[in-house]
Amino acid sequence: MLATTVSSPPDRMRGVPPLAACVRVAGDVYRLGDAGESAVALEPVLIGRWPVTTAHVRSFVRGTKRPVSSALRYRLESAQLADHPATEVSFDDAIAFCAWASAELRRNVRLPRSAEWEAAARGSEATTWPWGDVFDPERCNSVESGWGWTVPVRAHPSGAAAGGAEQLAGNVWEWVGDPPDEDGWRCVRGGSYLDAAWGVRCARELAADPERATATTGFRIAIECADSSTSEHGDAR
Repeated sequence: MLATTVSSPPDRMRGVPPLAACVRVAGDVYRLGDAGESAVALEPVLIGRWPVTTAHVRSFVRGTKRPVSSALRYRLESAQLADHPATEVSFDDAIAFCAWASAELRRNVRLPRSAEWEAAARGSEATTWPWGDVFDPERCNSVESGWGWTVPVRAHPSGAAAGGAEQLAGNVWEWVGDPPDEDGWRCVRGGSYLDAAWGVRCARELAADPERATATTGFRIAIECADSSTSEHGDAR
């Protein structure tokens, strides 16, 4: 079922969030998959409230002197894109970022696992989209929203999941940390601004070439809950 709202301007909330901004995914049994057919028991974990931003990756690249592509360099040099989700990053770039963030935050930072990502998106009610079971283009950046490119990570607070994580539907695909498939490809979750409503549902996943960095793929962090000094509301660093 589709709502008929018209999306609001994506710049209504701007600013780069703290790197450590996380929400808690409680340890529980979650129903995952389109029909909730998989019951998965998860340990508690902290997951990034927003995707990693261009500004965060700029700090990482400057701190590590990691080589970057011309496409990524363009984004890093754009002040306007500082609070947009980082894109043009390969799977290895995301892993290297997590290693750098671990040292910066003095916590064990990694990519979320696919099941953790979906649990954060769907919550205990196993909703179709993070906010519920009725699609609403006001709450995300999808084809129906009409923007045609990335928007700031804070642009859709009304699209947050029950646990508080935002941008889990659309805007950019996100690398997750599961093992590779038999072809060596990795999993991405959530859909992007090029996907329509059914393509940005919580259960959506796709195999992607880990070496290919694209304009539609980013990532968010996860932090082990043993690192309990992290604020669930992201006000600690």
